[in-house]
Amino acid sequence: MAPPTLRPLTAGEILDTSFSLYRRHFPALATVALVCTGLPLILRLFLEAGGGMLGNLTLAFLYGLSLVVLNLIATGATVFIVSESYLGRPISAREALSRATPYIGRILVCSLLMAFVIGLGFVFLFIPGIILAVGLALAIPAVVLEPRSPSAALSRSWELTRGSRWRVFGLGLTLLVLLYIPVIAITGLVAVILPQAAGERFGPASLSTISAIAIGGVVQMFIYPLFYCVLTVTYYDLRVRKEGFDLELLASALQTA
Repeated sequence: MAPPTLRPLTAGEILDTSFSLYRRHFPALATVALVCTGLPLILRLFLEAGGGMLGNLTLAFLYGLSLVVLNLIATGATVFIVSESYLGRPISAREALSRATPYIGRILVCSLLMAFVIGLGFVFLFIPGIILAVGLALAIPAVVLEPRSPSAALSRSWELTRGSRWRVFGLGLTLLVLLYIPVIAITGLVAVILPQAAGERFGPASLSTISAIAIGGVVQMFIYPLFYCVLTVTYYDLRVRKEGFDLELLASALQTA
């Protein structure tokens, strides 16, 4: 297969490319989201209907375990789907899930390190927390797509984003406005409207609570892949800008041929 045409992208082009990849490979991305996010959501709804987390500790433990493990797999699988598609080598959801499973430990440790470092930044001063969050934003793509340890992936992200952090911050802020604020608005609206439309309760939790969790969870399933689309495209854009990754890929393809 001919190598893809890679070039430096503007912030708008990164978003446009990410949305295009999301639409083009929606079946694979949606399958990963449904498989990895659907089970924890169902368990959460059962817990809410049965009296909350303390009402069934065994189910609560299963919920927490499935949420962590499946979200880690979903993260890796989504990055693989977007990465391979961006490089002109589309893969199926099954292959992406299979490839992502061995990365559970590395993604978990990398995520915990990111949370710890960024949390320290927010504890001491708010602005350093934002700077750290932006500088480490590409650690997950780095730990999945490169043979690096979690700590090395953080350093890799910090180095890649150097000189481009305002642009990465702008992309993150745009995603927040376009994606997450509507989710909060939708779930909040459901919580306000449903108690007036129906006074009945669904188990110990109210109908509005169950509905808000269900709607928020479903919407989250389809937002989650788009978030990693943007991160992965940004990762490759910075590699093209700083490391001539497009030339490296072309040389590799020519050698293979």
